Amino acid sequence: MAKNKHPKGLMILFFTEMWERFGYYLMLGIFTLYMIAPETARFAGLGMSNMEAADIYGTYLALVYLTPFFGGLIADRFLGYRKSIYIGGFLMACGYIGLSIPNSMPAFFISLLLIILGNGMFKPNVSVLLGKLYEKPEYLHLKDSGYNIFYMGINIGAFVCNFVAAYLRLTYGWGWAFAAAGFGMLIGLIWFAIGNKMVPEIKEADKISPKREGDFSMRKIFTVLFLPAFAAAAVGWLIPGDIFGSDSNDAFIFFCLPVLLFFFNTWRSASKEEKSPIAALLAVFGVVIIFWAVFHQNGSALTYWAKNNTDRELGPKMEKVINSIASTEEVSTLPRENQVVGLHGEDLGTETGPSYYFDNYKEELPAGNLSGKPDDLTDKEWEKVKEEAGEQHGKLVLWPTELQASINPFFVIILTPLVVGVFNFLGRRRKEPSTPGKIAWGMLISALSWLVMVAAAIMSGNGAEKASVAWLFGVYGVITIGELCLSPMGLSLVSKLAPKRIAALMMGGWFLSTAIGNKLAGVLSGMWDLFEKKSNFFLTNAVLTAGAFLIILFLLPWLKRVYKTHANK
Repeated sequence: MAKNKHPKGLMILFFTEMWERFGYYLMLGIFTLYMIAPETARFAGLGMSNMEAADIYGTYLALVYLTPFFGGLIADRFLGYRKSIYIGGFLMACGYIGLSIPNSMPAFFISLLLIILGNGMFKPNVSVLLGKLYEKPEYLHLKDSGYNIFYMGINIGAFVCNFVAAYLRLTYGWGWAFAAAGFGMLIGLIWFAIGNKMVPEIKEADKISPKREGDFSMRKIFTVLFLPAFAAAAVGWLIPGDIFGSDSNDAFIFFCLPVLLFFFNTWRSASKEEKSPIAALLAVFGVVIIFWAVFHQNGSALTYWAKNNTDRELGPKMEKVINSIASTEEVSTLPRENQVVGLHGEDLGTETGPSYYFDNYKEELPAGNLSGKPDDLTDKEWEKVKEEAGEQHGKLVLWPTELQASINPFFVIILTPLVVGVFNFLGRRRKEPSTPGKIAWGMLISALSWLVMVAAAIMSGNGAEKASVAWLFGVYGVITIGELCLSPMGLSLVSKLAPKRIAALMMGGWFLSTAIGNKLAGVLSGMWDLFEKKSNFFLTNAVLTAGAFLIILFLLPWLKRVYKTHANK
């Protein structure tokens, strides 16, 4: 066998995860835009405020990454990894398709619940199954690069999906875009089923952990963990007042308390040999919460910045590109100064004014009024209004907001081979950082990335002028390097240090830290409108991430000792 040949199952899991993330990030790219889109728009949204949307966005992301804790536990003890992946993928497909039902808040929340539960069954188990493929001695040295390759598959799906979402949303409406996410998930499941038949090593890696003396039964886990967690969430939701800013914040924090206690007891009751690696993983989980709290603002705060504070005007050449995404009739006429002119020539203020005016892609036009022509104007009068608006202010063609969500995965695809190549180069000279060391580097680079947005806010006068899109490319370019050093390395670290009997459970712990961070991302993004100077908002993110870096830097000598002693044992 070639020295650097990866297991065949990598490509099966690579494309399975690629299609799953296609659906996940397609939905996430338009999720906030859908919630804040007016109910009177051509394709009606939910008409929420930025703060309401950020609260739901943060809660959804938190629960999406909280349920893997339970999904990992169930897979470890009961179902196995492959069955869990099938169940999770099917639930997510149903949820995405359910979001396509228009004008139904019950369908909206039920669909979110299905996606949350499905992700809990799918996400940790496909990652653990990948780690198990690398347990053979000939593959051990390739585990880090295997996770980097796997991570690139995630981001190919995340990059492509936003173009699909923009085309379907602007041409046919929100429902078609959400439904496409469901079909993407179904394609991933079909590929996984085919791969299971073609690559026997996937089935061989799928083994339920044997029970050990002192392990909890599923019944006892339900009694001592599930019930207390949901009861605590109910208490947090029902208590008078908002301790942490909203009922959803209170419920989530209360829910996490029994889960955190469970992990503490898992460490306390572990054997002497297992205590150190579990403690090291729990320490890393705690620190990376801050990384996720700032990183996952890409779907909320950075989306607001892209929509309202970024110059999204396209030149004549790029108009042809955008017309392939949105039909020509949906390209709008706006003043160059981004002041809105009413249908009768009156000044209506900024782009967020009343519902019947030219805006980008007519998101706020009354339903059924495709041209935007008011009833009291003839066709000739309407053409004259448009002509005068064009002569007076110029045609302003804007690229769809959700395309900014493709910048990060674009950089992941471009930079992954470079990062892997650098680490391989250092490895050949025995200078490659340890996995904990890579995580520390990732945290530092992520902290520096937010200084790009501080500069962007200052250079644009904190919203007085539209900022160049180059700033978005800058922040995503830098933070992507940090992400590649941290996120796939976190998955690799769990697979190397977690005791085999609770591998999926500890992978669930990694996603639990992501869940808490995601909820904090919603809390921080909810403060967006409270910061008059956006530079201070971005500086807050930089300071928080720098603080997390200092903590992991302090822990690094101990983490390296634990890693050297216990990795892959």
